[in-house]
Amino acid sequence: MKYLPIDNKLFIKNRKNFTAKMKPSSLAVFNSNDIYPISADSTMPFEQHRDIFYLSGVDQEESILVLFPDCPKEKHREILFLKETNEHIAVWEGEKLTKDAAFKTSGIKTVYWLQDMEKVMFELMTQCDTVYINTNEHYRASVETETREDRFTKWLKDKYPAHSVAKSNPILQRLRSVKDKVEIDLLQQACNITEKGFRRVLGFVKPGVWEYEIEAEFMYEFLRNRSKKFAYTPIIASGNNANVLHYIENNQQCKKGDLILLDVGAEYANYSSDMSRTIPVSGKFTKRQKEVYNAVNRVKNEATKLLIPGTDWAEYHVEVGKLMTSELLGLKLLDKADVKNENPDWPAYKKYFMHGTSHHMGLDTHDYGILTEPMQANMVFTVEPGIYIPAEGFGIRLEDDVVIQKKGEPFNLMRNIPIEADEIEDIMNS
Repeated sequence: MKYLPIDNKLFIKNRKNFTAKMKPSSLAVFNSNDIYPISADSTMPFEQHRDIFYLSGVDQEESILVLFPDCPKEKHREILFLKETNEHIAVWEGEKLTKDAAFKTSGIKTVYWLQDMEKVMFELMTQCDTVYINTNEHYRASVETETREDRFTKWLKDKYPAHSVAKSNPILQRLRSVKDKVEIDLLQQACNITEKGFRRVLGFVKPGVWEYEIEAEFMYEFLRNRSKKFAYTPIIASGNNANVLHYIENNQQCKKGDLILLDVGAEYANYSSDMSRTIPVSGKFTKRQKEVYNAVNRVKNEATKLLIPGTDWAEYHVEVGKLMTSELLGLKLLDKADVKNENPDWPAYKKYFMHGTSHHMGLDTHDYGILTEPMQANMVFTVEPGIYIPAEGFGIRLEDDVVIQKKGEPFNLMRNIPIEADEIEDIMNS
């Protein structure tokens, strides 16, 4: 891992919060992700399952976490199973967690090698009534691959069919959506790295550069600041490419007079940042571009103020829609007849702003959070309105990551990243 060590008090606290929500005489199991093959002997870079990381800090394949708070044996109330390391593995693959290193990382004292898992699990299963399995119930999830977690769940239910089964996900959705101070600091670090990348790009962009060259400038700055990668596939969309919401080819040349929509973010310690900025290739917005840009920025600023404890996510989007409608009327993209005759299920503003304004942020870019429950302090949301005008050859999206506060406006984790049109022009022309 490139990131600095995280105080294991975070993971100890996370486990305590999780086990407090478990049923009596119950056990919960969490697995690492697989290392996925590409072809021949090639594999994709390992990405840890965010749930086992959240509860243990273990960032290594072939790891299993077991939580059994009512276990008669105190030492079995928290267990890590790890792939056994040795000198041969250290030479060929690099150093893996030893039992002592796993304790320092997680705060879990009982660590077994993976080959002992079935034997230990048999003992544990004779002592519990309910097993919590970990299913992916995120509202955007679409998983076609059988995961290591899926295979383990099949094995467990087949071997122990008489046990009751419960779901970990509803507990984790609520816990992970409200961030600890340590988590907010890690998110801030991810945003700070993103800022460095953006400032680098502002000094780099000029007519004739290619979108992939801009992507490379971000990646350079991310890697040299302890981020292993983009938090998600970056969007570097010049000209009309910006009107394709998930444009990721990043293979076109940036032309004089065009805008570039940048939707990029660095990860840090598995925590994601998510930034959108739109900048002029030539270093200066046209009058019309700036008009639309400032309209988007006003919507973002006003939408941010609505993110307070108790806000309903669906109602919030209705209110943002009203803000956007007003701006689109001012830009003469809509007229009063468009609004009067709009379809309530697809309001008139959706012609130019067709996506949502905010989503949870955290270990995942689209993080855990139950959207039917009111917003709470220390939840982290994006704010990302946009206006997309194919007929005029550009689209603009602006996005910050903010922390909901107990009182007052949210705290902007991207407060230091330039966003005002005049400031961007000044930096690009300095």
